[in-house]
Amino acid sequence: MTGALEQSVRRDELAAFLRSRRARITPEQVGLPLSGRRRTPGLRREEVAQLAGVGVTWYTWLEQGRDINASEQVLTAISRTLRLDPYEHVHLFTLAGSPTPELERECNAVSPAMREMLTKLEPYPVSVRNSRCDLLAYNRGYTWLMGDVEAIPFEDRNTLVQCLTNPDWRARMLDWDINVPRVIASFRVAMAEHLAEPAWKSLVKRLLAESPVFERLWNQHDVNSEPIRTKRYLHPDVGLLRFNFTYLYSGPRSEVTLSTYTPADEETAAKLPLLFD
Repeated sequence: MTGALEQSVRRDELAAFLRSRRARITPEQVGLPLSGRRRTPGLRREEVAQLAGVGVTWYTWLEQGRDINASEQVLTAISRTLRLDPYEHVHLFTLAGSPTPELERECNAVSPAMREMLTKLEPYPVSVRNSRCDLLAYNRGYTWLMGDVEAIPFEDRNTLVQCLTNPDWRARMLDWDINVPRVIASFRVAMAEHLAEPAWKSLVKRLLAESPVFERLWNQHDVNSEPIRTKRYLHPDVGLLRFNFTYLYSGPRSEVTLSTYTPADEETAAKLPLLFD
C-alpha cells in the first residue's frame, strides 16, 4: 500500500470512528437540552464542535475524511467530548497520525455521576467496564471482593484477561467453568462492532497466546449476549458470597456499563459490613 493510499484509508477509518462515537452520546449526557426532532441518534456535529471548542466546518471535514491535520490539544478535546475510554483515546491519536499518547488512568468514559455511585453504593462491590472488558473504575468493595486491583498493572486491568490468566481471580470465582464460556461468547458479540480496532485485535491475539481455554472457546465461535445475573465467590477471609448483578448503562447506545453486586442472601449481606469502618 502506497503512502498516499494508506493515509486515505486511515482518514476514512478516523471519519467512521468519530461518527460511531458521536452516535452513542446523547445530549443529556453532556448537559445539552433537547431541541427539536433528531433524525439520527447521538450528538450533532455542531454540538461536538461546540463542546470541543473547534470550528463546525473543520470538525465536519474531519468526519468526512478530508486531508486536514489535528493538533494533540484538539484531539484531546474531541476525546473528552466523546467520552472515549483510554484505549479509544489512543486509537483516535493513531488514526489522526499523531504521536501515540500513554494510556491515561483518568477515564473520560466514566461520568461524574457514575463515580459518585461507586462511592455511595459501598460496601456493595461496584465496577465500570467497557464492552472490551477493560476495568475503567471500581470501588473499595470491588477491590475487597477481587483482591488488590491497584497491584495489577494498569494496561492489564481487563476482567477477561484476569479471569483467564490470574489464578487468584479464578480461585475466587466459584462458577468459573460455567461463566467463562458465556463471557467469551458475549465478548465475540461485542467485537463485531470493533473488528478494525487495534486494541480489540491485540487483546484477542494476547489471549490466544496466553490462555488455552480462550483459544479453545474462541475457535468454537459461540455467541451469547445474555448477561450473567447471579455469581458466587469464595472470599479468602469470609468464605462463600452470593451476588445478584444489576447493570446500568451510561446512555442508550453507550458501551460503558456500571455493574452493581447486590447480596443474594442474608448470609452475604451480613458479611459486607465488615469491609470498612
